[in-house]
Amino acid sequence: MSKPLTDQEKRKQISVRGLAGVENVADLKTNFNRHLHFTLVKDRNVATKRDYYFALAHTVRDHLVGRWIRTQQHYYEKDPKRVYYLSLEFYIGRTLQNTMVNLALENACDEAIYQLGLDMEELQDMEEDAGLGNGGLGRLAACFLDSMATLGLAAYGYGIRYEFGIFNQKIVNGWQVEEADDWLRYGNPWEKARPEYMRPVHFYGRVEHHPDGVKWVDTQVVLALPYDTPVPGYRNNIVNTMRLWSAKAPCEFHLKDFNVGGYIQAVLDKNLAENISRVLYPNDNFFEGKELRLKQEYFVVAATLQDIIRRFKASKFGSTEVVRMDLTTLPDKNIQHNLCPSFVCFVQVAIQLNDTHPAMAIPELMRILVDDEKLSWDTAWDIIVRTCAYTNHTVLPEALERWPVDLFKNLLPRHLEIIYEINRRHLERISALYPGDHDRLRRMSLIEEDGQKKINMAHLCIVGSHAVNGVAQIHSNIIKDTVFKDFYDVDPQKFQNKTNGITPRRWLVMCNPGLAEVIAERIGEDYIRDLSQLKNLLKFVDDDAFIRDIAKVKQESKMKFAMHLEEQYKVKINPHSMFDVHVKRIHEYKRQLLNCLHIIALYNRIKKEPNKAWTPRTIMIGGKAAPGYHTAKMIIKLITAIGEVVNNDSVVGDRLKVIFLENYRVTLAEKVIPAADLSEQISTAGTEASGTGNMKFMLNGALTIGTMDGANVEMAEEAGEENLFIFGMRVKDVEALDKKGYDAMEYYNRIPELKQVMDQISGGFFSPGEPDQFKDIVKMLMHHDRFKVFADYEDYIKCQEKVSALYKNTKEWTKMVIHNIAGCGKFSSDRTIAQYAREIWDMEPSLEKIAAPDDPQRISID
Repeated sequence: MSKPLTDQEKRKQISVRGLAGVENVADLKTNFNRHLHFTLVKDRNVATKRDYYFALAHTVRDHLVGRWIRTQQHYYEKDPKRVYYLSLEFYIGRTLQNTMVNLALENACDEAIYQLGLDMEELQDMEEDAGLGNGGLGRLAACFLDSMATLGLAAYGYGIRYEFGIFNQKIVNGWQVEEADDWLRYGNPWEKARPEYMRPVHFYGRVEHHPDGVKWVDTQVVLALPYDTPVPGYRNNIVNTMRLWSAKAPCEFHLKDFNVGGYIQAVLDKNLAENISRVLYPNDNFFEGKELRLKQEYFVVAATLQDIIRRFKASKFGSTEVVRMDLTTLPDKNIQHNLCPSFVCFVQVAIQLNDTHPAMAIPELMRILVDDEKLSWDTAWDIIVRTCAYTNHTVLPEALERWPVDLFKNLLPRHLEIIYEINRRHLERISALYPGDHDRLRRMSLIEEDGQKKINMAHLCIVGSHAVNGVAQIHSNIIKDTVFKDFYDVDPQKFQNKTNGITPRRWLVMCNPGLAEVIAERIGEDYIRDLSQLKNLLKFVDDDAFIRDIAKVKQESKMKFAMHLEEQYKVKINPHSMFDVHVKRIHEYKRQLLNCLHIIALYNRIKKEPNKAWTPRTIMIGGKAAPGYHTAKMIIKLITAIGEVVNNDSVVGDRLKVIFLENYRVTLAEKVIPAADLSEQISTAGTEASGTGNMKFMLNGALTIGTMDGANVEMAEEAGEENLFIFGMRVKDVEALDKKGYDAMEYYNRIPELKQVMDQISGGFFSPGEPDQFKDIVKMLMHHDRFKVFADYEDYIKCQEKVSALYKNTKEWTKMVIHNIAGCGKFSSDRTIAQYAREIWDMEPSLEKIAAPDDPQRISID
């Protein structure tokens, strides 16, 4: 394999990475050495790679801090409406390179590090991923933070600072093994603890009703300690804040218990309180009703709302005397305030709930307004509905949160009372609209009464919000037509669509600078801020030089990733084979099993006709399975077992390789996505809410094989359906098959190739030492497959044949790639956030660049 250019050699020529001015480089080297000196002076003289990484991170952070302070000062002076994005997950990945990109420091830092005799990529590899999310939902939140800063919105991300993020996945003998992700082990240079803003959070206790109001008493207190991480916009000098809460035990112990045993136990019990922020729950699209999880959800909400109200009350427009105390203007913009008649009050609040996980914001804000601030119920409820908005991320019934009432009664007794009262008033309204329709009341209640009483958190979110959105057009339609139809019938004006997007900074400029530059050479660099400009590439679709450049960049990415795979997996792969990539969480609905059936069928065909000119493929599948999800773990074992057989068959050779990508995470996505030729997006129609990996592959020059599900539908609209490999049932076909009854045996008996594949799996061909190893998978596929893998099998195989045929024609394949890249404009998270801002938050995005912080006034960052 010929060695590709090093990144240092290629990147020096890339303009989108910023200019490397001589003075800038000299300053960076000076600051780097200063930070390195202070790192080493503590305890040793010899620097490690990690020391160099921390010195570089602190050097880059220096460029952030002035802008961070200036931004908060700017917000303080302008007093804009603020938006608070509440999410239990922020899947950030690494921060160093993204910060360099957004501050236009990348080439200067590259040059400085090179002149110091160090390797930039080696230093970047010392950074731990901040894996504070499971998959799409958490990564979406991270993209949104980038876009909110880039669009100049006064935005704050609020979540939990998990001590242990998503587990590290090891594959041992073909099985997934989980290891704790101790990402903070060496410290985190990007965060700043803010103990001055520590807040108490209450649990348990009891409720007392008095003539002057309600009191929640005898509670257990946990302290919420905030850690702030700067979020830079793209080259606009704006730096917003992500504030993550860490749980701390309060210091006061019960002195009466202080005999020796009691004292020791009291100190040890601190752990119980601090367990709240210990670990991210590793479930994706699955609800696990554990008390600790409910504690996490309430913890982040209670701490955040105290912070929001503190900031709201402290905000003033050029006035040091007046502190805003009246909360009735919380959601409003440009309202003349009765406590500050001399000026217009701008600081108001929008709260976006990222799925139902932060749903407790609704009863908690109600408790604050009614119990603490003494507002009337109607006034408080009006504020809440105008302030809150809810994003739904799934229609899978097993993913919807339904908390047992008994758990609430014990943990959050006052909130249970408030939810009951919200429900009483809600059902009163429904009853007036539909007299005597008791079935509708049962369906729409916040409390489910079948068997164990449960609180339906999605219903709470819909009733307590002024806007409810799905995350792709097809998903938003399904919500209105089926899952939440009753609510849509009553309040159609609440329901909206906000198709997801991805940030082009991380997912193009940072991870694929070669492609970013080839595009910039044709249409300029402004597309990085306005991705809709990619449509201007259509005029180059027949330009031979452009076609060659696009193909060359892809081949370089493939060579680089092939080297990475050989180092990691000791599997020699053909860099000229088609890289067929299927990376996402392992779940039955995402149908990694359909991909497995195709691999085995293709293997059988090659074995049957070894002399035929097959299109060589390297099939890569990656993703984590929830630790308690047996079927998902069996799917991983099946993939690795298929790989063992295929990769060691000399007849097949390098025409087919199967690799399971261990420990798929943000950083691995940044490597594999630029190298992919084919993107697998093959969920059963109507199950994937949107998907965002699909958009990342499209932007990076892969073609999509997919069903008409999630955002695939809109990708086909934007690029032209003829430029994607669309196959399989549509939603209406799935519904028709449900009505008729899905019979897997009918397909098994009718399609000889499918029968052969299934017989190989069930007969032990891939598990000779344990022939019935995959009996659970076989049984599921044959008898209770909710996601109808066999129903799409034939069409999928035919579609894959079309893929193989086109791949042989490099020019036509690349022209199709260009159509796809040109159709990506809609899928920027900048577009998504601009729509949230204008249509839900009543805020106006701005591309204004604020002044650089040459000599910033010292002011507290709040």
